[in-house]
Order: sequence, then structure tokens, then C-alpha cells
Amino acid sequence: MYEILPEIFTLSNGMRVVYLHANAQVAHLGVTVLAGSRFEQPNENGLAHFLEHCIFKGTKNRKTFHVLSRLDSVGGELNAYTAKEELCVYASFSKEHIVRASELLSDIMLNSNFPDKEIKKEKEIIIDEINSYLDSPSDKIFDDFEAMIFKGHALGNNILGTRESVQSFTREHLLEFMKRSFTADNMVISFVGDISKHRLERMLETHFGACASGKHKHSPELFEPLPPFHKRSKEANYQVHAIIGGMAPGYKDEERRGMALLTNILGGPALNSRLNLSIREKYGYSYNVEAGYTSYADTGYWSVYFGTDQKYVDKSLALVQKELKLLCDKKLGVLQLNQAKEQLKGYLALSLDSNSGLMLGLGKSLLLFDQIDTIAEICDGIDELTSSQLLEIANQFFAVEHCSDLVFDLQDGD
Repeated sequence: MYEILPEIFTLSNGMRVVYLHANAQVAHLGVTVLAGSRFEQPNENGLAHFLEHCIFKGTKNRKTFHVLSRLDSVGGELNAYTAKEELCVYASFSKEHIVRASELLSDIMLNSNFPDKEIKKEKEIIIDEINSYLDSPSDKIFDDFEAMIFKGHALGNNILGTRESVQSFTREHLLEFMKRSFTADNMVISFVGDISKHRLERMLETHFGACASGKHKHSPELFEPLPPFHKRSKEANYQVHAIIGGMAPGYKDEERRGMALLTNILGGPALNSRLNLSIREKYGYSYNVEAGYTSYADTGYWSVYFGTDQKYVDKSLALVQKELKLLCDKKLGVLQLNQAKEQLKGYLALSLDSNSGLMLGLGKSLLLFDQIDTIAEICDGIDELTSSQLLEIANQFFAVEHCSDLVFDLQDGD
């Protein structure tokens, strides 16, 4: 399999940079910050995401239009995302515009000034975004499941916040959040493209060298698992939505690769996943059934989601439990295990086909893991998994007594 060999260097202020040379016309540059919703204070729910929106609304040097058009005018793209643990601002552009992109990202990350009139407009946009999620049961059920499985902890908070919390934010909230989070020790720059490491290093030193060093890297508040829950509520319109799930390994746990393999077998994107073959292909109960695994610094969770007709929901839930029990009771055969490993490694190969995705993944890995595993190391870790290990992991996390479930039934009159 194709190997990637990124290099890591550090700017004078302590900010780390991960660099990967790629012989391509398009280059990708991103700044990833340990400033996701997990690091918000109790009165700041949704502030990280609000900052992600407002950070493009003007700097000490540029008005909104000039921020938004600086790369767009040369065919580049500027974007951002907020997750539970990280916030990222990134750009894709033709390689001859690297100076333009680097200077723009530094201006956004270091000099945003958040004009009050822009804050007011962005509040309405985000409230509309919140309403769109509330209007979509297939999206809302995931947020509600996380809120319940991480109840009382910042991981359970909705990244978007609430209408009330968003309305309460001020320019001072944004500036304070940036001051404590946007420091060199909490940030990683990642680059993939056809520019020399030496040139990139000099350029980033010029543009990001003024970033404050900070006192210490953010440390997340640890999460203690809660008892499983079982809840049904009437929130669906045309079909029932359901999630079964539970706790899972964090991204520093040894079991994480085994959990990734098991969830892929159970309901990964392939048409031959167990749940797809059973619930969709054999019985025709659901158009969309999927399993996922999300890992954080100290914990994680797995989930199985499906949408179905009211008359099929209990039958579908039973089929999911049947497949979970099978993984807990029966070891994978040699052929099954080898096929599952090759499939997972194949997905890894597909992920390497996007330089933009590589840039984002490298930055996140260095920021959250403090290391970047080689492809060979990842594949070796997958190959080393045994059927006995997978059986043990399945019983630790998939056993019925560890499972929670949330069902959105049809509203009265539907």
C-alpha cells in the first residue's frame, strides 16, 4: 500500500507543523485548534461553533467581503468545521497562491475582530441551522443520543448550542474564547502540496510567528460512563428512527482498531455489512441502516442507526440485537476475519486518495494523538487482531446489558 511520509517541524513560538509533499497543482493548508465544544465553559454551549462562523466576518486588516473573496477570486476555497474536540479553518488553492493562503489564514486566526453587526446577522443564521436540525429527526436523534450517553458532561452538549445560548453571545465571549484557546501550544498547522518544506517553514514563521505561545495545552475533563438507558419519544413524522449504542474505546486505547473493525463488519458503508444484508436485503425493513464508531481523547461511543416503518421497528431492533449477540457469542472464522481486515485496509487506501482529507487528518492526528502513525503501522495493527481479541471487545461493549437505545416514534395522528 502507498505510504505517506509526513515531516513535523516546530515554529519559534512552539506551534507544530505537519508537512507532506505531494506532486499536485492544488495545495491544501489548515489550522486545527484544540477548541471544540468539549472545551467550552458551562455558559458557552455552542460558542466554538459560533466562533467558527464569525471568524470569517472581518479582521483588523480586512472587512468581511475581502476575507471571503481573497481566495475565491483566484479559484481557491476557504472553509471551516467544528467538532467536539477540535475546530479547524482550512483552504485549498492552486499552489502558486500559497503566500496568499497562508497570510489569509493567519489574519483570520490571529486578527479577527468580530464586528457587532456581523455577530447579530450570524446569530440568525445559526438559529436557522439549529431549526433545520430540529426539523430533521434523522439528524436530531444522533444529537439526542449523545446528549443522553454523555449526560452532564461537555461531550453531551450539542455543538450548535441552543437558541438561547447563541442569542446570549457577545463580542467579548468570542475574544475571550480565542484568547484562551488560539495559542501556539493548542494549534497545529498541516500542509499537503507541491511546495518545499524550507519555503513553507519560512512563510509560516512570518505569518504565524506572532501567535502567542500560551501556558499549557488544553486538557479535557475526563468522562465517567453512566448506566445504559432506554427511551422512546414521539418526534418522527413519516418513519420511525432508532439508535442502539453504547460506550467504546477512546482513541488512545488499544481496543480502538478492534472496535473499528467490528463496527465495519456490523454496519459499515459496504453493501455486504451484516446489518445491510439482514435488515435491508433479506427483509426489506429499512432503506438506511448503518453502524459507526466515534472516539475521543478518553472515551468513545458506537451506534447503530436505522429508519423504518412503524410496523417494522421492533423487528429491526431485534435483528440488530441478534447481530450484536452473534459477535459476542461466536468467533470470526479465519476467512471472515481476513476478509474483514482487507476491507478495512481498503477503506484506508481510499481515504489516501484525497489530499484535502489527508491534510485534515494529519493535523487532527498530530493535535489529538501527538503522533502520526504510518500506513504500515496502521495496517500491521489491523493484521495483528485475532478473533479472540475481537470476541473479547464485542463482549465488553456490545453485550445487551451495556447497550442503550433511543427511538423516535411517529407523532400522534401520523
